[in-house]
Amino acid sequence: MKQESKKTRLRFFESAAGQQHITDADKYLYRQPVPSHKIVVIGTGTIGQEHMRVAALLGRAQVHGIYDTQAHSLDVAEANFKEFSDAPLVRYNNLESACNDSAADALFICTPNHTHFDILQVAIKSGKPIFLEKPMATDLQDAAATVAIDDAYPSFIQIGLQYRYKAQYIEAFYEALSRQSLGEVKTIAVSEYRPPFLDKVGQWNKFNANSGGTLVEKCCHYFDLINLMAQARPTRVYANGGRAVNFTDFEYEGRASDIDDHAFVVIDYANGTRANFTLNMFCQDFSEEMIVTGTRGRLVASEVFNFHQHQDSKATVTIEGGEHGASKKIDVTYAALIEQSGHHGATYYEHSAFMDQLEGLSVDAATCRQGLWSMIVASAAQASMASGQAVDIKQFMMANNLADYLEM
Repeated sequence: MKQESKKTRLRFFESAAGQQHITDADKYLYRQPVPSHKIVVIGTGTIGQEHMRVAALLGRAQVHGIYDTQAHSLDVAEANFKEFSDAPLVRYNNLESACNDSAADALFICTPNHTHFDILQVAIKSGKPIFLEKPMATDLQDAAATVAIDDAYPSFIQIGLQYRYKAQYIEAFYEALSRQSLGEVKTIAVSEYRPPFLDKVGQWNKFNANSGGTLVEKCCHYFDLINLMAQARPTRVYANGGRAVNFTDFEYEGRASDIDDHAFVVIDYANGTRANFTLNMFCQDFSEEMIVTGTRGRLVASEVFNFHQHQDSKATVTIEGGEHGASKKIDVTYAALIEQSGHHGATYYEHSAFMDQLEGLSVDAATCRQGLWSMIVASAAQASMASGQAVDIKQFMMANNLADYLEM
């Protein structure tokens, strides 16, 4: 399978109308790999369908079955799946049968945040490899319990922190940490400007109790990136923010929305690195940026996605070396079909890492412990916003019964 997965495939040509006269007997560059694994997708909303689409595109695993508590979500997911796969799907009647189908090799948990931990309790009884979407839980106690489960689990649990696979961040990590183009990293500044939370089934993402809060639900991705770049344990977090524009008059079934829409977060690390994060969720289009400054240069990794103008995402990485070395600016991108498959290609490479793990290879996919630390920073920031005071991470963890997880 590994040799087959490395073989060149001309994906544009294999699906082009002018190439459909090539029969299966004559396909070589156009031949699709035979999937080696079967997966079950639990939760068929937006992200669940993205995982189904990406699995079909990657070709290393077949989506064998799907489960959701909402029949309409299952109907839509099955209809959409037929656009890129003619493989039949098993539709399960309950969670237990979805998790324990002996024909399936792995489980993907893609349900609303507040259901992750309860579903995981059922899924682990299968002993199968598990992909668990971010955030791994909505509170730190369940997140820590998930780490403990993973430590004792005979297989593995991978967390869906896929932003680490975006093209501009792959290049940023390589330049800053592998090539050490910037010298010793001293400051990290990350920002995201984007529209509000999208509609979800039951509007679960408009409420802190269901989502874990904005900084947990949306920003655990960025805190994971910052932790990886800092290469150290966070020691202190200060944040302010709140709700200025979004959902201020929104109610669902008699409940008023309480989700935040902007924040500023400052993080100190044990090695002296300092970081800040800016979030704004009442913009018209999407843009994000990471600026890393070291003793020998500065790096800017940026992404702009103007979906109102129907423009593809554009990502760049700039290195400013000054007298210390070469300066450059490059466009970074994945193949168009991969970029368009979801989250600008990151989900595709996240899947590839999961398949590698499934085949016994060592990967850099997000672990449960890394998922916990992304939530620790996010939760400390939310606590700081609520109190108006800086949060000492060690004290915060002791207060939340996380003493066993003080080391990253």
